[in-house]
Amino acid sequence: MSDGQTAQSLRREALRGHAAMFLFSALVAGSFSLGARAANLIDPTAITVARFVVAAGVLAGIAIFTRAGRPAALLTQPWRYLLLGFAFAAYFVLMFEGLKTASPLSASAVFTLTPLMAAGFGWFLLGQRPDRHIVTALVLGAAGALWVIFRGDLQALARLELGRGEAIYLIGCVFHAVYTPLVRKLSRGEGPLMSSLGTLTAGGLLTLVWGWQAINSTAWGSLPAIVWVTIFYVGIFASAITTLLVQYSTMRLPSSKVMAYTYLTPVWVIALEAVLGQGLPGAIVLVGVILTLIALTMLLQEDPAA
Repeated sequence: MSDGQTAQSLRREALRGHAAMFLFSALVAGSFSLGARAANLIDPTAITVARFVVAAGVLAGIAIFTRAGRPAALLTQPWRYLLLGFAFAAYFVLMFEGLKTASPLSASAVFTLTPLMAAGFGWFLLGQRPDRHIVTALVLGAAGALWVIFRGDLQALARLELGRGEAIYLIGCVFHAVYTPLVRKLSRGEGPLMSSLGTLTAGGLLTLVWGWQAINSTAWGSLPAIVWVTIFYVGIFASAITTLLVQYSTMRLPSSKVMAYTYLTPVWVIALEAVLGQGLPGAIVLVGVILTLIALTMLLQEDPAA
């Protein structure tokens, strides 16, 4: 293969990675709006186990139907999936705990802090040292996220008056940020489908052991409909599919650019909340959203595939 063909092939793969993460940003937004409406109706551990069961079932079905991936690879150093599953499970449990009090928009703004953290972990774990341009964009995006989280109140920002829900979810986002470069570091060529299945299965088992009491005490038969809608949405769309999308994109893009698409999530959340009758946020909050979109543009403008 000539150098020109190799470059063209790499651009195509990068383009697919960007497209996958664009879809990821839209699917994740739904989990914030639904999660905020279900978070106080079920224990965070119980809903996390349920979503893992649904997600793992979907991926297992896809694997059996398409005969894709190498199932034997799941037995190669299985501790890898325990590590990835722990990071993923911790993120989801803390997300639902945070959504008990955090609004969908402020939680999605916290989520946009993950690119900066992912870049740091990518540097530490993979040696992906971001250049000055990328660092500037990540810092700008983080500033936009903080503006939304503190609703433009600079005095509250200076005092770090972070809401309880936002603080809990921020810890969860640290686990999400380290998960992204870990996928690439721990990959043994098993492919995104098998890797995602192993991650979700391990995460589900770990959460089941940790939260058995909460799971056993949940009245599954009398849960409101919104909880079941949330479980199946997050299980299929915001777990199974998004896990595949992240696994797929991480093998084609640097960690910082994979997570850059989280900057689109607040925009999707604003649109969805408006459709659900919650109206639009004030102009002061939109300033922060605009900053995150500028950061996304800066991160992608040097990539021809974007």
